Amino acid sequence: MRGWLKATIGLVVISGLLVGADRIAVGVAEDEAADQLVKNGRMSQRPDVTIEGFPFLTQVVSKKLDDVRISSDGLTVRNNGQQVALHSFKAKLSGVEVSDSLNSATVDSGAGSGVISYQDLAQLLPPASQLMGGASLPVGGNARLSLSYGGPGKVKASLGPVSVGEATVHNTGNTITVDGLKLSSLAEMVAGLGNRKIEPASFTLDSMPAGLQLAAKDGVAPLPEGLQLSFEGKDVKLLG
Repeated sequence: MRGWLKATIGLVVISGLLVGADRIAVGVAEDEAADQLVKNGRMSQRPDVTIEGFPFLTQVVSKKLDDVRISSDGLTVRNNGQQVALHSFKAKLSGVEVSDSLNSATVDSGAGSGVISYQDLAQLLPPASQLMGGASLPVGGNARLSLSYGGPGKVKASLGPVSVGEATVHNTGNTITVDGLKLSSLAEMVAGLGNRKIEPASFTLDSMPAGLQLAAKDGVAPLPEGLQLSFEGKDVKLLG
């Protein structure tokens, strides 16, 4: 009985040490991965990285991580040098093949999401006068449309205090387009512009997080808090 008890205690101690070593190793790997993502230009600031699955060390031996989660609330995306914040970014990366030193990695598949506020979204659009063929505006030549949530698939737009209707938002690749706006009769009276259609406004995002791209289907979706971007990728070069 004493021998069995000693053996059991020994196994428990050894198991505890192995679990502790595994958790220490995964913590070190997560910190290194976060640093490398910034160093390799895949993220605009250091993210939180979580490597799921247990034990971690067996994944290291196989050089393939089953499930890696990345999150950050301080990233940015750009369009022709115009930089805006990407809030609440989260991504799940599946099948991450890594090198021994963690300085190169490829991803079988990845998916994620983030949100651009409507105020920032408006900054990515051309000035309102440009969208209306160079028309002179009472609110100023550099005035931009103000955007807000307009319901599923739509955003509301206004020019100063005047509503100019609803628009749809969609994407082709990493290019996002806001279109379907038309000055209302009230806007015509106030601005003196006639029943003028507002040209579609497009911009293309670069420096996408974690090497992902906007999803081919439903890559953008208006939400009350802003425009949600959905990301995806296959065979993504994450590091190196």
